Amino acid sequence: MRRGAKRKTTHKAAEEEPSKNPINEPAPEQPIDEPAPEEPINEPAEENHVEVMKKKKKGKAEPKASNKAADGRKPKRAKVSKPETETEYFEEKRNLEDLWQQVFPVGTEWDQLDMVYQYKWDFSNLEEAFEEGGELYNKKVYLFGCTEPQLVSFQGHAKVTMIPVVVAVVSPFPPSDKIGIKSVQRETEEILPMKQMKMDWVPYIPLEKRESQVERLKKSQIFILSCTQRRAGLKQLKIERVKKYEYCLPYFYHPFQEDETEQSTVVPILFPIDPQPVFCEFDWELDELEEFTDKLIEEEELSADQKEPFKDFVKEKVREAKKANREAREARKKALAEMSEQTKAAYESMKFYKFYPVASPNAPDVSGVKSSFINRYYGKADKIM
Repeated sequence: MRRGAKRKTTHKAAEEEPSKNPINEPAPEQPIDEPAPEEPINEPAEENHVEVMKKKKKGKAEPKASNKAADGRKPKRAKVSKPETETEYFEEKRNLEDLWQQVFPVGTEWDQLDMVYQYKWDFSNLEEAFEEGGELYNKKVYLFGCTEPQLVSFQGHAKVTMIPVVVAVVSPFPPSDKIGIKSVQRETEEILPMKQMKMDWVPYIPLEKRESQVERLKKSQIFILSCTQRRAGLKQLKIERVKKYEYCLPYFYHPFQEDETEQSTVVPILFPIDPQPVFCEFDWELDELEEFTDKLIEEEELSADQKEPFKDFVKEKVREAKKANREAREARKKALAEMSEQTKAAYESMKFYKFYPVASPNAPDVSGVKSSFINRYYGKADKIM
């Protein structure tokens, strides 16, 4: 009995403790689905790396559920530190931020337009003028642009720069519906309707109202001089037509002030002869035609055989200029006689403001080249901003 009991005890112990009998029992194999220690189960497969990174960038990546092991247990996951991502902040656009860019720079050569916008000009002074307490707050304003080439310095280098300028006209009605075309190269001056040059006053829509209905724009207080002529279409135009855009000036006629034409006694002369035309200015009050012509011959600007034709040409130009002056004076008197008191009051209250870009690290400092002169029609601004 004791020997049999002993054998029974030994047999039971062998069943409960199989690890103590390495000879009779093989070593347990590692589960097939369980990863090796040096290769954690949570590491993404190489072919899925791009997909996982895309999910992380979107902030929506979720850990992929791993398959359970054959014994029903879940494999352990290694801890992966999340990469720290910096939050991107975008500067909120100001309501009138693009106002100066929407205003057409009248008279700027087409091939110079890119130079105007090569810098990030700061016209925050124009925006602030429309805020409460500003010069243009709660007023009806008409804006047109122009450019002034000036030698200015930027980042230690001085060069001629096309400086954008915005002129603001405070008026209850459009200051003019015409455009003047005049330059030293052109013999005559033209006053044309704006629409003939594809220009017109249009309401400016602030950024916060870009989705507004058209009917709401009727209450707009800001109007800009816009041009619908596109650079791409210039190839279809004649050279003379293209040049007209370069000589354009916003036209303004003030009935209470004498026009420069009415006061001037100077006539520009462009005498067309070969091989080179004669260009000069003749003042019919100060110059004596005979002496004036002889001096041109002496300076070899005019040949002697062209003396009489030149004198006849000058006389004709003087007659035309005097007639134009007389007609301008009569037109002004008639306009004043027919003008209502309300319109007269509007002209008297008109104000011109000239805005230059303020100093900023992104563009040249133009504070030393500011001028109150607008153009030959508008004269000088009431205030430079």
